[in-house]
Amino acid sequence: MVPSTSESAKQAAGELSEESGWIERACAGDTAAFRRLVERYSDLAYGLALRMLGSAEEAEETAQDAFVRAWRALPRFRGDSRFSTWLYRIVARRALDRSAALKVRRAREGTFEDAALEVPAPADARGSRVSRRLDRLLESLPEMQRAAVVLYYYEDRSVEEVARTLGLPPGTVKTHLHRARALLRAGWELEERRSGIE
Repeated sequence: MVPSTSESAKQAAGELSEESGWIERACAGDTAAFRRLVERYSDLAYGLALRMLGSAEEAEETAQDAFVRAWRALPRFRGDSRFSTWLYRIVARRALDRSAALKVRRAREGTFEDAALEVPAPADARGSRVSRRLDRLLESLPEMQRAAVVLYYYEDRSVEEVARTLGLPPGTVKTHLHRARALLRAGWELEERRSGIE
């Protein structure tokens, strides 16, 4: 039996109320309450970092670092946005910072070409050449464009939510998305010509 709309709304309200309690207690230093928030959002934080960085190991470290930063910054959480939006912004910024640091390190070590990261395909599309090609093309985008695409298309965030998460004006997010689509389309067409895959 599918719950009615009013039942779903009541359940969502209950979850938000429960989460508000965890946030309030965590702000007061309750580590068990913060642990509940980590449990609720760890998969989402890891997934976002993985799509932005392309490396499971780097994504795990980034997600952990984001939660540490969230714990330290929690007393300054004003509740102007949902906790998940606030956390996504921390994860996205940490992933962008880590991505920049990785680029510098690879350039310094001179192994950029040898250190190409493999992006795991989603579980339901493993082994799919199309999925691997899309992941490869996504990885080739500039950092901010990749972040905008991941948040907008993979995380199903609105332009306004992406803008808040990345700390950019909505018009800039739209520009990043437009340019990313153009780069992805051109890359797709080029690879299609090279491989003959439809």
